[in-house]
Amino acid sequence: MIETSTATRPRTGLTVATKTPPSRHRRDIEGLRAVAVLLVVAYHCDLSFFSGGYVGVDVFFVISGFLITGLLLREADRTGRISIPRFYARRALRLLPASAVVVVATVIASALWLPPLRLASIVSDALHTSVYAMNWRLAAVGTDYLNADADPSPLQHFWSLAVEEQFYLLWPLLIIAFRAKRAQAGVLIALTVVSLGLSLWQTRANAGWAYFGAHTRAWELGVGALLAVFALRLPRWCVPAGLLAVAASALVFTAQTPFPGYAALLPVLGTAAVIAGGTGNPAGILGHPALQGIGRLSYSWYLWHWPTLMIAPAMLGRPLAGWENVLVALGALVLAMFTYALVENPARHLTGLRNNPWRGIAAGLAISLLCAGLCVAVRVTADRARGVSTYQASALDDSTDLGRDIAASVAMPAVPANLTPALERVAEDLPHFYQEGCSGTFSDAEVKKPCAYGDLTSPTTVVLFGDSHAGMWFPALEKAALERHWKLVIVTKSACTAADGMIFSPQLKREFTECVEWRRSAWEYVRSLHPAKILLSSTYPSNELLDVPGTQDEAWVSAWQRSVQALSAPGTEVYFMTDTPWQAGPVPECLSAHMNSPAACGRSPEIALALPDRRQLVAEAVREAGAVVIDPVKWFCTPAFCPVIVGNVLVYRDQHHITTAYSELLAPQLGAALAAS
Repeated sequence: MIETSTATRPRTGLTVATKTPPSRHRRDIEGLRAVAVLLVVAYHCDLSFFSGGYVGVDVFFVISGFLITGLLLREADRTGRISIPRFYARRALRLLPASAVVVVATVIASALWLPPLRLASIVSDALHTSVYAMNWRLAAVGTDYLNADADPSPLQHFWSLAVEEQFYLLWPLLIIAFRAKRAQAGVLIALTVVSLGLSLWQTRANAGWAYFGAHTRAWELGVGALLAVFALRLPRWCVPAGLLAVAASALVFTAQTPFPGYAALLPVLGTAAVIAGGTGNPAGILGHPALQGIGRLSYSWYLWHWPTLMIAPAMLGRPLAGWENVLVALGALVLAMFTYALVENPARHLTGLRNNPWRGIAAGLAISLLCAGLCVAVRVTADRARGVSTYQASALDDSTDLGRDIAASVAMPAVPANLTPALERVAEDLPHFYQEGCSGTFSDAEVKKPCAYGDLTSPTTVVLFGDSHAGMWFPALEKAALERHWKLVIVTKSACTAADGMIFSPQLKREFTECVEWRRSAWEYVRSLHPAKILLSSTYPSNELLDVPGTQDEAWVSAWQRSVQALSAPGTEVYFMTDTPWQAGPVPECLSAHMNSPAACGRSPEIALALPDRRQLVAEAVREAGAVVIDPVKWFCTPAFCPVIVGNVLVYRDQHHITTAYSELLAPQLGAALAAS
């Protein structure tokens, strides 16, 4: 999506041309870039009929691979060498001025309109974009289930630029190292095949790394590069056929489609067919003036559209409808016009920098440093401008009357200055067994063991079993176990429900088979412990079980009954914890934007407890199966409201996981509930 030159090479096969004809502007590729950016923008505007519009990025990858390789090969044909400084100077002048303007503007807008607590993360994103590492940051964050509910970064779309630049750190060096065209072709084919293989494997094993990784996306740029190396020409009918393939992928694919993997072959090969079929021919529909204009603006529009779509709802104070998203995206197109005319186009034609590559590289470094410095300065200024709370709440090291404390917190006048944990530190607030490797990750099919806490010499074993909504009860249960001399064993796996059923994993974009394998292994392990008590807890079952007869309510009832029965044994008491209330969004971020009105971040129990009929059916079913039901709602809510702060204790670390401090506060209640029967 990067290069402006749309010239093609003569058809020379694998032999070195003795003379390279003048380059020819490829209007069809300019139009194809317009198609790509329109698909991406439509997808990000939540236009349902373009449910696979994200394939526009794959179209950009193929185009970029073709254009950049063509430039490098023509330079080698013309001069007998490739100037690496000149290549990177061109890249710097082409990319950095416009991207720096967008990054700094996005950080400023985020400081003005997004929750203040998000600014630190967004500035970190900005620093990653300045060194083209945003894709690796997103891949790492995407593997963290406990961060899965975080809102997307307004700079998230820079991941694709990072992939391209990482590819081009290597590819020009390989062209220089392998001067013969056959050697270049062989190396490129090998690189493309290996990358495709990694993409197919990782799409199944780890969808986040597969989607954002340069190693799993390089083959798409490689396909475009191969078109340039072989100067491939296909019949003219391949152009509409290729466009049809791209359109089909944009219309048929969804967010649940495992991607890139095999699915990416359709838009990638379709794009290749359009490029190879368009050589030496009129541009056809791709030459339409509207598409030509959008194609010229595609880079700047791509840069602007996502930040505006992310920040506009915060500016207006509400989610936007689809048609409103379209208006916002058109506003971003206007910004792109100004950026192209005033920044992007003039910068790349600065003769003094283009003719002196080292000056161009120095200018690029200066722009990156200036961008990073401005972003950090915005954060420092915003932090200083933010008011500091002076309200001191009553410290709740222990609660003798929790119901009274909850009721007294409903009308809290401000976020307490002595809030525990502090909003700025809440991201680090995890039960310590996570750092100790005692919770399974997405790919784990075996139980993490031994993971024992409390009184390790006790003959009474208590097992905590479930997903992260079981894990958040660990601080309370560990404290109760120490007080009551229980041995506590942790058996948890993130995102894996304790109910016996197959679920879809949004992170893996496929059936969560590892969850089923882990659960069976966990049952066997727990039974071998001969525990006195087992506490089952999982995220509220509002997602769907796959391939089940009847209704979802019936399926969840049966799934929980099977799990209770699988763990029941003589001398073992099974407890089932119904789910906690869910707030409207990440609570710490909300509080950072409502420091003087914490109640704005809370909800009523009727809203916070979704699907009440299913909740009641599941509770009745597990009770009939022999489990003791513990309903914790009274530990969080009055009959009318569920506050997000109780005393000086922050209740939620995100939208639905409770903090370690609040969990510890509930140790007496949980311990008494487990000891009552």
